[in-house]
Amino acid sequence: MSAPHPLSDPQAASTALDLDARIVLGETEHVDIPVRLGYCADDPFAVALEFLGQASEAGVWLFSRELLWEGLQRPAGLGDVRIWPPCPCHGRSSLRIHLQGGDGSVLLDLPARQVRRWLRREAFVLVPRGHESGLVDWDGELHSLTG
Repeated sequence: MSAPHPLSDPQAASTALDLDARIVLGETEHVDIPVRLGYCADDPFAVALEFLGQASEAGVWLFSRELLWEGLQRPAGLGDVRIWPPCPCHGRSSLRIHLQGGDGSVLLDLPARQVRRWLRREAFVLVPRGHESGLVDWDGELHSLTG
């Protein structure tokens, strides 16, 4: 789902990874596009997938950092975001992400090794797995929900 980019606060601890992704159009057809994965300690449960260049009108998608990690290991996700790990038995070494929105859907392939390395060396270093909730202002969140 489209949302403001989580790296918009320069004071927050954050990391980003620019990647060359592929939009999968068919069995042998694809279009290469630049994307950026972003992670910010201010939103510790989420990663952002931002479309860059000519594909920027597709916006920014926010989804669970844990979902991205799980998708590197096994099929993961329901609804708008689904992720599949590399499948060497079918000749695919990429991480596959399916995004479904009100305006349509897209199937992306990302370089799995780069994503895994970025999560381990940068995103999980900023906020270790299992420590995300300690960074959330729960009183502030409750106040914003109750008005």
